[in-house]
Amino acid sequence: MNQRTGYLAPEEESVTLARVTGETGGELVLRRVGAHYEIYSNGLFLMDTRDGTSEREMVRESLEALPKGRSHARVLIGGLGVGFSAREALDHPQVSRVDVVELEPQVIAWHDDELGEAADFVHHDPRCRVYNEDIVAWLAKAAAKPKPARYDVICLDTDNGPDWTVVENNNRLYEAAGLEQLTRLLAPGGVLSFWSANDVESFEKLLRAHFEEVEVVEVTVARGIPDTVYLASKPLSEQPL
Repeated sequence: MNQRTGYLAPEEESVTLARVTGETGGELVLRRVGAHYEIYSNGLFLMDTRDGTSEREMVRESLEALPKGRSHARVLIGGLGVGFSAREALDHPQVSRVDVVELEPQVIAWHDDELGEAADFVHHDPRCRVYNEDIVAWLAKAAAKPKPARYDVICLDTDNGPDWTVVENNNRLYEAAGLEQLTRLLAPGGVLSFWSANDVESFEKLLRAHFEEVEVVEVTVARGIPDTVYLASKPLSEQPL
């Protein structure tokens, strides 16, 4: 889950809907503020349902970067959050399946209630499968299979960026070994993308060392510096099927 810039308008009433202990031991809080929902961890604002522009843009850009004519695309999304990334993928005509890996069981459970309205209850779509697992562990297991399932698009929206991980163990996703695992799960011609709250030059350099094509997309947000989406394709060392 990511840090998004939120706000509380003076006229909006804030109601705490749930307060639970998360998988990392911290306190997770779901609030409704006016017509929107907010998620906090240990008092730190993580995300809300007010915008979602950059999450949606990450998915759109990834799908548009696929080879022309690609259909029945399989999409893997790291992080359910408020569901905007999964919804964008499910609404795309090229997509036939969306797998989502989410660490927090309570976040998934909240989608059965009011929070689910924000993205039209994505997990109820028969094309969508949500796995309640740690993304690092899930990727390691998936990549270790003799013939792993492959995805046309892999979107990682689990952290605030390569240099600001929500879970310490997630730093593996942004290292060479993590990129190699992700490459093993990427279908030929597939696209790997990462969401970040800011640009990280060292991570871009690492991507360029492992992929032939790397694009950095800046997404303007309502407040603060632009979000950054990294798109990578054509791995320099393809894993055999």
